Amino acid sequence: MPVPEFIARLRAKIGTDLLWLPGVTGVVLDDAERVLLVRRVDNGRWALVSGIVEPGEEPAACLVRECLEETGVTVEVLSLAFVNVSAPVTYPNGDQSQYLDLTFLCRHRTGVARVADDEASDVGWFGLGALPEGLSASSAARLEAALAHRADPGRGTRFARPETG
Repeated sequence: MPVPEFIARLRAKIGTDLLWLPGVTGVVLDDAERVLLVRRVDNGRWALVSGIVEPGEEPAACLVRECLEETGVTVEVLSLAFVNVSAPVTYPNGDQSQYLDLTFLCRHRTGVARVADDEASDVGWFGLGALPEGLSASSAARLEAALAHRADPGRGTRFARPETG
């Protein structure tokens, strides 16, 4: 998976130090109540479509772009469903990142789901009661939060519980 150019430029200045990045995730549902998932090349896990927001890019537009680039599917963003912060991640090359994730509830508009770039080895639609083995924990949590948001949209966007200590 190629590193976005803006991150490469930042890494040239800060090295492997912790980098705070905005990210987006899409819970994309079709008319049959199936969710769109990708099998990630980097870890082999099934996950929701996600990506890093480019400088100046609107988060919802980023998600529409990521869905099309990764799966060939065009989506309509319906609402912001969940906001959370990931644990810090250290990549094999030593780069450290932490993500502010905005999870959007979306619906399928057009396109046949397929592997459309080098980030996924497989793409598919899965029934909500028939999710594949190996679904990443972060995707499972984001899916659960988005479905809770859909069931009670009047409650507004869900936020991860702050840690107390």
